[in-house]
Amino acid sequence: MDDQNKNLIFATVLSFIVILGWFLLFPPPEPGTPVDGTDVSLTSPSGVTAPDAAVPAGTTLPATVADTTATRADALEQAPRVPVETDRLTGSISLLGGRVDDLRLKDYRTTIEDDAPIVTLLSPAGTEDAYYALYGWAAGAGIAPEQVPGPNTLWSLASGDTLTVGSPVTITWDNGVGQVFSRTISIDANFMFEVEQSVQNASDTSVTLAPYGIIARHGVPTDAQNFFILHEGMVAMNNGELIETSWDDIPDLDPVGGAPSKRIDDVTNGWIGFTGHYFMTNLIPDPAQQSRLTAKYLPRTDIFQTEAVLPSQIIPAGGSASVSTQLFAGAKEWQALRDYETAGVYKFVDSIDWGWFFFLTKPIFWVLHHLNILIGNMGIAIIGLTLLIKALLFPLAYKSYVSMAKMKELQPQMEKLKKDSGDDRQKLQQGMMELYKREKVNPAAGCLPIIMQIPIFFSLYKVIFVTLELRHAPFFGPFQDLSAPDPTSIFNFYGLFPWGVPEAGSVMALVFIGILPLLLGISMFLQQKLNPAPTDPTQQMIFAWMPWVFMFMLGGFASGLVVYWIANNTITFTQQYLIMRSQGYKPDLLGNITGAEKRKAKAAANDTKAPTKGKK
Repeated sequence: MDDQNKNLIFATVLSFIVILGWFLLFPPPEPGTPVDGTDVSLTSPSGVTAPDAAVPAGTTLPATVADTTATRADALEQAPRVPVETDRLTGSISLLGGRVDDLRLKDYRTTIEDDAPIVTLLSPAGTEDAYYALYGWAAGAGIAPEQVPGPNTLWSLASGDTLTVGSPVTITWDNGVGQVFSRTISIDANFMFEVEQSVQNASDTSVTLAPYGIIARHGVPTDAQNFFILHEGMVAMNNGELIETSWDDIPDLDPVGGAPSKRIDDVTNGWIGFTGHYFMTNLIPDPAQQSRLTAKYLPRTDIFQTEAVLPSQIIPAGGSASVSTQLFAGAKEWQALRDYETAGVYKFVDSIDWGWFFFLTKPIFWVLHHLNILIGNMGIAIIGLTLLIKALLFPLAYKSYVSMAKMKELQPQMEKLKKDSGDDRQKLQQGMMELYKREKVNPAAGCLPIIMQIPIFFSLYKVIFVTLELRHAPFFGPFQDLSAPDPTSIFNFYGLFPWGVPEAGSVMALVFIGILPLLLGISMFLQQKLNPAPTDPTQQMIFAWMPWVFMFMLGGFASGLVVYWIANNTITFTQQYLIMRSQGYKPDLLGNITGAEKRKAKAAANDTKAPTKGKK
C-alpha cells in the first residue's frame, strides 16, 4: 500500500476519532434564560394566549384557566372530571375548560424496574411540567368574548361516563343568550383523540366564530435531553415540509403580536405540536380545510404554545356548525405512526427525528424493526442487521481484501522500487503506478469499506438513540436496555452480582468500563493484527492505540451500538482472514501480535545490508 493510500486511511480514521470525541467532550450548551418580551395582549392569568389574527378584525378571544401551584393530586381534585381508560392510556378530562390535561401511558415505565411508575405525558395547569390541550371558539362579530366557552368554563357532562374505545363522551355549555356549545371526544385503541366541536345558534342574529385548538407546555421539560443529535421542541408539517424548532430556539423567534412566534398560513395536510425523546402531542386539523399553525413563546410566564386555527364560520340564526380536530397524545411508535399516516395524517412518520441521513436511517430501522419482530430479541436483531449490512457490502469488501492480499505479494517489488528510486519521489510514484497497472491492483480499494462504514455507523447510532423501539429493549443477562450504556463494570464483576456501578457519565464510569466495550477493544485489536503494523513510526503508534481509545470512547454509548460494532468487527475479521487465505496469503496473526513479523523484517533488512558492507 503506497503512502497516498495510507494517508487517506489515516485521515479517515482520525476524522472518525475526532467526531466521536466531539460527541463526548463538547455536548451542546444548556438552554439559556428565556428572552424578555413585551406584554402579550389577550393574556390570561396563567399566561396562555388564545389564537389571534385568524378571525375578522374586532374579534375578541377567550382567556384560559388561572394558574395555581398545586401537587398533581390536588390539581386533579380542583374540578369535576371524566375518566379516560383504554388498554394503553389512563387519565381524565377536566370539565373546567374541557381540557385534556391528565394522561399516562400504561405500556411505558420511567425505568426498566418492574415497579417503576408509568410514564406521565399530560398534567394539569399549576403542576410541575404542566402540559395540556385546550379547545374553543374565538368570538367574532355578533357575539361577546364572555359568551363563548373558555378555559374557565364549567361544562356539563351530557352523555357517557368514561371515555373508552368505542364509547365517546359529550360535554355541553349553554351561554344563556341563544348559543349552545357541545364537544364530543372519542379515542381509538392507541393514542389518537377525535374532538368534534359543535355550536347551535338559536338566537335571531348570526354570529361569527373561529374554532381552534391549543397545546400548552409550561417551561422546558425537565427530562429534555438537550443533545444535538435529537430534536426536541416544536414539530410541524406543512404540505410535505417538516418544520422543527428546538426548545431553546423558540424564544428567539421573531415577535408576532408581542410574542416570539412562528406562523404558517394556508396549511393543508398539516399538523403541529411538541415532541420529546420518545413521546409527543400533536394537533391535526381536518386536512380538507385550510388552517393556520402557530408556535409561540410567552416570556413572562415561560409557556410554550402551539395552535391550530381553522377558518371563521358565520352561523346564521337558527343554524349550526361543527368541526373535527384530531389530537395525538402518546408514544412515537413507528407502527402506530405509520398506521395513522395510512389513515390520512400526512407524513406522520416523519415526526420521528430521522436526521440528515434519513435515506439510511429509515431503511435501517425498517429492517431492524422487522428482524426484532421475527426473532423476538433486539440484540440478536442488531447482530442480524450487521450480517445483512456486511452481505450488502461484501462485493466491496471482497475487492478490498483481494487487493490487500495482492499488495502483500507486491511488497518485495515495492521495496525494490523504493530502494532504486532513493529520494526521487516522482520516480517512485511513477514506478508504483506502473506496477499497479501491470499487476491490475487498485490501491484505493481498501478505503471503500471504511468510507462506506462511517455513514452506516452514524445512521445506526441515530436509530438506536432516537427510536422508541430501542427504549428498554432487552438483550440478555444484565443488558436489559440496549438504548443505555453497558450496565456492567468491574464493580459488579461484569454483571455477575447485582451491585451498583459508577453513575453513567461520571469519571469512574469512563475508566471502569463494561464488558461490551472491552470486547469491542479486543475485536478491533485482533482485526488490526491481521496485517503487520505500518512502517511509519507515527502511524504505527496511532494504530496501536486506536482499539483502546475506541474502547473507552464508546464505553458510554448505547450498548446496542457497541453490540453492532463488536459484531461488525468479528464478521470483518472472518471475511478478511478467509479471503486473504483464498488468495494465497496466510496472515501471521500471532506473529503480528507478538511482533515476530517486525523482527523478521528487521532481520531481512540486516541480511540485505551485510553483503553491501562486505563489498566495501
